[in-house]
Amino acid sequence: MTINIQYVQIPVSETMSEYVTEKLEKLSSKYDWIISAVVAFKHENSKIDGKVCSIELSAPGPRLFAKADTDNYEQSVKDAISELEKQLKKRKEVFSHH
Repeated sequence: MTINIQYVQIPVSETMSEYVTEKLEKLSSKYDWIISAVVAFKHENSKIDGKVCSIELSAPGPRLFAKADTDNYEQSVKDAISELEKQLKKRKEVFSHH
């Protein structure tokens, strides 16, 4: 699985890159049909919390997308991965029926 990490108008963080890569690799080992992931970190001033992580997965079928907005990036990553895992479970059930 290829992982593309983008930092939108915030400084690049190697620690966050390693953290999100580790989480996505675990997801990829569980669901081996994931092709790629695009992760974007950004700070939105209009939001109360403002630390936004959005993850888009490329897999067979429609693309999977999750976005989380919390007060720190680590929690945003966890929330987004959790949402993607729910979507992947549903997709896997659809695959097993066909």
